[in-house]
Amino acid sequence: MDDPPREESRTRINWRVFVSSGVMILAVALWAILMPQNADTVINAAVGWVSANFGWYYILTATLMVTFVLVIAFSRSGGIRLGPDHSRPTYNLFTWTSMLFAAGIGIDLMFFSVSEPVTQYLAPPTGDGETIEAARQGIVWTLFHYGITGWAMYALMGAAFAYFAYRRNMPLSIRSLLQPILGTRIKGWLGDSVDVAAVLGTVFGIATSLGIGVVQLNYGLYLMFGIEQGTAAQIGLIVFAVLLATLSTVSGVEKGIRRLSELNVLLAIVLLVYVLVAGKTRFLLDALVMNVGDFLSRFPGMTLDTFAWEQPDEWMSAWTLFFWAWWIAWAPFVSLFLARISRGRTIRQFVTGVLIVPLAFIIIFISIFGNSALDFVRSGNEAFGEIAMNVPEQGFYDLLSLYPGAFFLIGLATVVGLLFYVTSADSGALVLSSFTSVIDDPREDGAKSVRIFWSVATGVLTMAMLIVGGVTTLQAATVIIGLPFSAVLYLVMASFWKALRVEAHQREGRLAALPAGIASGGGLSWRQRLSRMTALPSAAQTQRFQDTIVEPALTAVHGELVDKGFDATIERTPVDSLHVDDVALCVRFEGEQSFDYQVYPVPRSAPGVGGYGGRGARVFRLEVFSAAGSQGYDVYGFSAQQLIADVLTRFESHLEFVRIASDDGGTLPTHGSAAETPDWQADF
Repeated sequence: MDDPPREESRTRINWRVFVSSGVMILAVALWAILMPQNADTVINAAVGWVSANFGWYYILTATLMVTFVLVIAFSRSGGIRLGPDHSRPTYNLFTWTSMLFAAGIGIDLMFFSVSEPVTQYLAPPTGDGETIEAARQGIVWTLFHYGITGWAMYALMGAAFAYFAYRRNMPLSIRSLLQPILGTRIKGWLGDSVDVAAVLGTVFGIATSLGIGVVQLNYGLYLMFGIEQGTAAQIGLIVFAVLLATLSTVSGVEKGIRRLSELNVLLAIVLLVYVLVAGKTRFLLDALVMNVGDFLSRFPGMTLDTFAWEQPDEWMSAWTLFFWAWWIAWAPFVSLFLARISRGRTIRQFVTGVLIVPLAFIIIFISIFGNSALDFVRSGNEAFGEIAMNVPEQGFYDLLSLYPGAFFLIGLATVVGLLFYVTSADSGALVLSSFTSVIDDPREDGAKSVRIFWSVATGVLTMAMLIVGGVTTLQAATVIIGLPFSAVLYLVMASFWKALRVEAHQREGRLAALPAGIASGGGLSWRQRLSRMTALPSAAQTQRFQDTIVEPALTAVHGELVDKGFDATIERTPVDSLHVDDVALCVRFEGEQSFDYQVYPVPRSAPGVGGYGGRGARVFRLEVFSAAGSQGYDVYGFSAQQLIADVLTRFESHLEFVRIASDDGGTLPTHGSAAETPDWQADF
């Protein structure tokens, strides 16, 4: 549902982050273009060192992240909303999953859904190839590399982004995630360094996906129109895709990325169903069920398998380590985008959706295309198997050429691939603009000029890496860049855990304080309670109540608090669209979360029953809002003393919360005030 009108927020470039990351990326691109042999030598030497010495680290890190997100999702913290308590999701389930899937995977799924199963079948890391067991394990390896582990990384950072931005009113940036453990240092060079690391990881991760997409689309266009494969054609594709991505990203989430994502998923489903029906339908469905069972039963052992005895270093760097580093590099980009579209969902809903919904589609996609490819190879088409393993960008298209209506399938696959490419590129530019900007409102995006710059810069880096050594060089660069950024993910886990503990302390504080009983009518006769329940105040009546009861009561409390040495303020703000003011009391605690008590007018349509007046008449509730959102009750009709009692009860609860939390390292300071316009659960 839509948010209410809000004041225009300030969006400005963070020049230190923007210039530092931009210079580094363009320097790497120029180095690769001007000295390709030197770049190739250095990158391959570095990736060999990382693979030999840090394979165990990547494996352990990935497993810990899966464990962490499952723990927070199914603990009591899973019910916390990624936004105020009264907020609800903006997008429906199909739109939400379409956007998160299209942004989180991209064209590389088409690339590896045929190439990897065939490669693992012909040349597995251990054991004999070209056996039934190798065929089963080949599909499982592909599902493993595209499955729960990578999406858990997205779920971790996405939930953290949304929590700190929409529940704690902090900027939508990496540094915000580390505030509980770094404190005010996030505003200086340390915070800038974290954001620069996120930008570098994001750009290299996106460039890898785009590089894969370019070489694959180049082959598809060769089959359809005879366009020669090579650097010239690939540069032309990059330029064309950057133009499309720029047009999409400047139109924003709603008009550009959302529509492309929905179209992308629908066309991918058409392609999938065609292959299923035109192929060996019974075999493919049998294999799908078997693959699900194999994946679920083998996953626990695979997730910590470092091949200590066999040590297939080359295989590990080309597959598992590459994928884990790639997911890590993509995590900031995809996670921030997921946070942008997930406001109002609970942590449990978010984690469950991110882990299960895309995985379900991935399992079906990889199983159908992977088993179709393996069936052709096992039936004697050795030439196809060699191409799928050694020239992976051709494998997907060569599989489609074996079916009736090959030209139609190849054309459809090219369109799907192009849409995957564009949705990854435009989502990346949108997120990079946020990383390199200072944005007061987390619902806003970076300036269009910044989005355009990052769209172009990512295209230039992709082109440079393809000149050096093609997809292999892009994969190697991703393994390298993912290593330093993985340390940030550990900091995010520690910070998010602390923030969720603070939420638990808030609940304890509310339980420790004496309940006022006001919301349920405590202190009122039954006639008074009935009169208050059935009151349907107009704008004028609501404004008069704010003038005569709410503001004087909060002013009285404010004066007493100031006399006792508290840093308290009271603010009255006109809500122009409603013609009613809101009144807010704020008490600030140095280094701790502030206390907010805001009485805000929420418009409703009056039900047309009995004495309730005509259906659709505009009436109001005066709801109490805290930093966490609406508290869910109406104070219209309270006396001044009853309102003061409610304020003091909530203040007592907050003091108890601060006491409990301070024993455990302190609370989380909020970045905003109760006087900010809340987003209602339903607009009038």
